[in-house]
Amino acid sequence: MTSVVAMAAAAQQLDRLQCDVDALLARLADAESRWQPWTAPVATENHCSAVNLVHYWALRQVDLRDVQERLTGFGLSSLGRSEAHVQATLQLVSAAIAAMRGHGWTPDEQACARITQGAQLLERNAVELLGPTADDRAARIMVTLPSEAAGDTALVRTLLDAGMRIARINCAHDDATAWKAMAANVRAAAAAAGRSCLVAMDLGGPKLRTGPLEPGPRVVRLRPTRNAQGQVVAAGRGWLTSAKRPARPPEPGLVTLPVDAKWLAHRSEGDELVLRDTRGSKRRLLLAAAGPGGFVVTTEKTTYLSTGTVLRTGGQERSDSGRNTGGQERSDSGRNTGGQDSTELGELPAVEQSIRLTAGDIVRLTRDCTPAPVDDDQRPRIGCTLPEVFDNAEVGERVFFDDGKLGGEVVAVAADSIDIRIDHPPHGTAKLRAAKGINVPDTNLPISALTDKDLADLAAVIELADFVQFSFVREAADVIRLFDELDRLGDHDLGVVLKIETRQAFEQLPQLLLTAMRRRRVGVMIARGDLAVETGYERMAELQEEILWLCEAAHLPVIWATQVLEQLATTGLPTRAEISDAAMAERAECVMLNKGPYITDAVFALDDILGRMAGHEYKKNPLLRSLHSWRADAL
Repeated sequence: MTSVVAMAAAAQQLDRLQCDVDALLARLADAESRWQPWTAPVATENHCSAVNLVHYWALRQVDLRDVQERLTGFGLSSLGRSEAHVQATLQLVSAAIAAMRGHGWTPDEQACARITQGAQLLERNAVELLGPTADDRAARIMVTLPSEAAGDTALVRTLLDAGMRIARINCAHDDATAWKAMAANVRAAAAAAGRSCLVAMDLGGPKLRTGPLEPGPRVVRLRPTRNAQGQVVAAGRGWLTSAKRPARPPEPGLVTLPVDAKWLAHRSEGDELVLRDTRGSKRRLLLAAAGPGGFVVTTEKTTYLSTGTVLRTGGQERSDSGRNTGGQERSDSGRNTGGQDSTELGELPAVEQSIRLTAGDIVRLTRDCTPAPVDDDQRPRIGCTLPEVFDNAEVGERVFFDDGKLGGEVVAVAADSIDIRIDHPPHGTAKLRAAKGINVPDTNLPISALTDKDLADLAAVIELADFVQFSFVREAADVIRLFDELDRLGDHDLGVVLKIETRQAFEQLPQLLLTAMRRRRVGVMIARGDLAVETGYERMAELQEEILWLCEAAHLPVIWATQVLEQLATTGLPTRAEISDAAMAERAECVMLNKGPYITDAVFALDDILGRMAGHEYKKNPLLRSLHSWRADAL
């Protein structure tokens, strides 16, 4: 009797599931009709992908958690991995339920074929846009090239050997001449290595940044490292090189000290230099090691050096901080005026100034971008590079600076200024510097994502790049304008990657993808830095998942970017959290690293991490390869 009741209950549950799944299938047809104006213009090769994207959108308008639990109870697909083949999954689940209800197993043959078609389309699109995969993983590695890559072919070859398969050139820096040199070095290194390495060029987009601050003094500091007892465990180090033709420091982080080339030519390893630093303290520098184009100098005491500081060989010194006082004529730019025993330091970089702000302070953002003072008694102010902000900001809107390290609320708006009351960070003091990013997520800025500079740069991009990365795209009209400009320039095949880095872009993502799919070779970058600031860090993990899902539904490749192994690239030592983040990035088709002194180490590490994770997971699908972590012989 009990089994009869149980069977009747199960039959009722299956009947209900059949209705629920068939209702979901009906929603797909309604969505196709609703989105038809968006899917009709897509490229023929992308049409079925566009329809699947619309199907996924329709599916995710419903809370499926109850249906998922009931499907799982019968050992059926929970729909949790249906992104690439929504309709086919629902049709096969419906057929399975019908079979369990006694109506026979009659699956749609086309549905069975489409289950594998989605993954095949994504792989095709990824290869066409991002190039071939490595042997052991699907995710490529993209590296942002530093400016030095224009002249350092060995650096490019080292990155390629470490695992770089796409070289990114940021058009916000350098110029067309440097870009051409970088691209040429990448092509030559790839040809010599017999490997594929594409070139991506990143349009700068509208620059919303803080203006300049008045420069600080031209002073550098050499500081030794001490232990807890105050004992020196590592000397302070600098790089003494020619002022006219400075050589690259032999190790990262060395302060460059420019001097007269003729004087430098008479120096030898082991020489000792004496000086009075900016505080009037007597200091000594040892030429500890010779290198190509200069010497590594060391000091056992903290030493402050400024432009014009006199360096003397032997035990002689001057009475003030680096200036002649004995009537001897002084020349410019570190030229030797007293024989070969002395020289002056050439021009050093100015100390970067900052405005110190705490919660409750009010900082004024100004249309005027002349260098702002730092230490006067007036309300702290700093310029803004985008004039449209002042015409559209409103009281109560949020403003963030420097990747969200500082933020606040607009409390007053005038024709040429905006006052912002700082509320983040809530405790302590933060520094606001020049040329830092500004985010205004609540302000509707009527600007195009394509600036005049971007339009001018497109000629070089078309000549040099395999694909272009479109910064600060916000709406479909931005994508259409880029495509129109490329068509006007005669290019109909350049790959295009949409950088999703604003709240508006995320909210308009289905429309952006469908518009982008009017071209064959398109993809998406999750630009997590600005996106996290715009939407809130608390939502970032959720948002990056949703972007991955929607792009998989559209069969479009994704580039996972911002702060990947950043600590490793900048300091040589990764954090535990960023190792986990890099492992999660394997679900994208490409992972981007930013430049840093230890970028080669970061490429090697990422290559290893991605290769390991590729055997465990593909997208949201766990891959149950055999595990060798626990041995049977240990029992």
